[in-house]
Amino acid sequence: MMSDLTPPTRRELLSMIGKIGGGVAMYQAMTALGHAAETQFVGPPKLGGARPGSTVLVLGAGLAGMVAAYELTKAGYKVQVLEYQDRPGGRNYSVRGGDKIVEVGGVTQTVGFAPGNYLNPGPWRIPHHHRSLLHYCKLFGVELEPFIQNNHNVFVHKANAFGGKPQRYKELAVDFKGHVSELLGKSLSAGALDAKVSKEDKEKLIEALREWGALDGNLSYASSLTVSSQRGYDQAPGGGVNGAPTPSKLNGLSDVLSSGVWTQMAFYFNYVMQTTMFQPKGGMDMIGKGFYREVGKMVRLNTKVTKLAQDDKGVTASWQDLKTGQMGESKADWCVCTIPLPVLSQLDLQVGPKMKAAIKAVPYANQVKIGLEMKSRFWEENYSIYGGHSFTDQAIGLISYPNNNMFKDGPAVLLGAFASGAGAYQLAGMTPEQRIEAALAQGSVFHPAEYRREFLNGASVPWPRMPWILGCTSRWSDASRAEHYQNLVAFDGRIALAGEHASYYGGWMEGSLLSGLDAIERLHQKAMAT
Repeated sequence: MMSDLTPPTRRELLSMIGKIGGGVAMYQAMTALGHAAETQFVGPPKLGGARPGSTVLVLGAGLAGMVAAYELTKAGYKVQVLEYQDRPGGRNYSVRGGDKIVEVGGVTQTVGFAPGNYLNPGPWRIPHHHRSLLHYCKLFGVELEPFIQNNHNVFVHKANAFGGKPQRYKELAVDFKGHVSELLGKSLSAGALDAKVSKEDKEKLIEALREWGALDGNLSYASSLTVSSQRGYDQAPGGGVNGAPTPSKLNGLSDVLSSGVWTQMAFYFNYVMQTTMFQPKGGMDMIGKGFYREVGKMVRLNTKVTKLAQDDKGVTASWQDLKTGQMGESKADWCVCTIPLPVLSQLDLQVGPKMKAAIKAVPYANQVKIGLEMKSRFWEENYSIYGGHSFTDQAIGLISYPNNNMFKDGPAVLLGAFASGAGAYQLAGMTPEQRIEAALAQGSVFHPAEYRREFLNGASVPWPRMPWILGCTSRWSDASRAEHYQNLVAFDGRIALAGEHASYYGGWMEGSLLSGLDAIERLHQKAMAT
């Protein structure tokens, strides 16, 4: 057994992380230690030449389906794509003025955003390490711009902290690390941790805490110009006679702890939430449109698949044209099916019991996004907020400020809610009008003078009520992944499944692409061996 002072080996450390945090946590640790790539993308697949006349049927024109169609066509396969909706992209999707959002049961919203404004109801940011997505954006000429993730000037709101008044993130975060640094620094100085820390490391730690926590000579976190240079001043530095700054008043430890600000601080350390991040100029659907320019000729839109059958020679999909009512069939040698699992589980699907059990084993998150179009960018003009997110413990979860068209006049759309968990169930159960009212009422806590006065119109996308997916993103548990994941991604005869649900990057476009690429590489191997 290791002694208290013996550091664990890398193998022992990874084993401990895996037991505590699961496979994803261990993969992230492996990345940090240089044992894994940031994603498993090393370039597009080199499939070689397909057998003459080989055919593939792709179900779904989301990113997984379109990347499969694109790369298979390059390899010489004849590909047909069947898509339920009247557009490509799947959850890679932007809502614009004039669009209709149709929910289960037929409830319909007609979006009233001004030209050029949009809401990204699905994916809305691209981490810098999602290499396959960045590769195809560059390949297809999809122009990207920075997505501002961590903005220190936004707000944190908790109903039972600071009398319900939102506080600037920068003030809470600096106060949190200052108070914690003081407690740890004084404990070290008093010898309370001498059994755990060597004398040399103790001196280094105290110096680190003094600098990191902005502590004074007594290892105290106290109001000063040094501290204010991080959290902000009561009177900011200026010029001339009255240019001297004055330090700001600090929040006490108890108040800071009541805010739970460490949740937001930890959020920005999450592997997929770290800067730098990107978004496509003009809306997230620019990525789907980029793929569609390459594969559009092989995509049949407005096509509802009702049955998927197979035998030892090929696959047959039965479908209905949603515009004309026409029934038809499409046949191919192989099939890549990217239909979301909540819908796929309801189809007449000729696969074995293991794949069927896997399809039914994966629940989907129930998230809701709401876009609010405002007359002006008051968050910039009145609050100096440019991008980033203000967090709340209310049902809406957060509001996020747009990263495009900064300093421009005219209306702009902010994300008025990104609800998950209980908040998403609450909002999804409302009418569209009630959702907008809830977003206005709850978002007003951040901008009480402007929120309702500047509001023009809004739109909401409740993912569990979207008939073409019935949920937002897959949510594997460790137990279900251990039991069902390999059965889900394995070929069943001539059928392979792909999509974010068939990856370890659930809920991300990167997962969809990596899954689609993996499926077609295995398909090509089987096709060439047949």
